This record gives sequence, C-alpha cells and structure tokens, in this order.
Amino acid sequence: MRKHYLMSVKWVAVVLTFAFASATYAAEYSTIDASKSKITFTSKLMGSKLSGGFGKFSGKVSFNPDQPDKAKANITIDIASFNAGGDELQEEAKGKDWFNTKTFPSASFVSDSVKAVGSDGLEIHGVLTMKGKSAPVLIAAKYQSQGKQMVFDATFQLLRLDFGLGAGNWADTSAVANEVPVKVHLVLNP
Repeated sequence: MRKHYLMSVKWVAVVLTFAFASATYAAEYSTIDASKSKITFTSKLMGSKLSGGFGKFSGKVSFNPDQPDKAKANITIDIASFNAGGDELQEEAKGKDWFNTKTFPSASFVSDSVKAVGSDGLEIHGVLTMKGKSAPVLIAAKYQSQGKQMVFDATFQLLRLDFGLGAGNWADTSAVANEVPVKVHLVLNP
C-alpha cells in the first residue's frame, strides 16, 4: 500500500512539474513577428489627411499575460523606412527639416512602467527618442492571444514639434498638424 501511495505522489509531482513548466513557457512572449507587425500614423498636411508608416523596426519585448505589470519594451525604429505620400514627400521627410536620417537614422522607445487596465488593457509609460530629443509618452494598448501569438494594438499621440520635426516653414501648425496619432500593431511569438 505504501509503495502504491509513493508511486501516486511521484506521479502527481511529475504531472504538476510538467504542467507548471508548460504554463510558464507558454505565457512568456518576447520575439517580434516583423512580417505581421507595423507602425502607422495619420497627419494633416495642408488640410488633407496623410497616412503613412515605418516599414522596419525591431527590439526586445518581455510580456507575460499573468504578470502584465512586469512587461518591458525596447523598440528601435529605422527612420529611413518612412513611407508616406510620393517620392518627393519621402525625400523631404528624410531631410534636415524633418527626420534628418543621415544624422539620426533611428528612433527608440523604452518603457518605464506598465499598468494593467481591465482584463486586456495596458497603460505603458516610456520615453520616445527621435532626432536627438527625448520626451515621455503614454501608450494605451489592448492585447489578446491569437493562436500561439500575442497581439497588441496600441495608440499614442506624437507631438512632432517636441522632437523638432518640421523646421522653418514646416513649423507652422496650420500647414502640418502638431498632433500626429500613431498606431502600433505588434505581434509577439513565445
């Protein structure tokens, strides 16, 4: 009887260890799926809507849905991958008055803190650095599991003049809006 009892206890211990290890592994998401992720924005240029985005970005993310407050993100954006309007506008955007990609080829976002909001929301506080200037940013995000991936849809308001984007005549906010709504669709693999 004692032998049977010890075998049962060992069996339960093995099953619980396996279940815990599987749950822990499945809950950690850290690798960005670049083919499914994107950063887009919408702005007003001369009274018209202008939509665009950045085609290349990478970084390190750590997210466990069981501990969302411990999430971390460090994202680097390739500014030369800017895409909006025609060729002329894209070349203008890469110049000194806008992104100055020769001197500042990348931008970065580093999270400071994350707060869970409801069952699937996050408030992400962090610092955005672009064109040699840094400013705090508050990002509102929703997340959900899709198959083996975790999908985040986030938004924040970029104030372009805080980063020196649009010098000279472009500093006039009646020509180009200062507020630039940004959307981030981030897909993570475990």
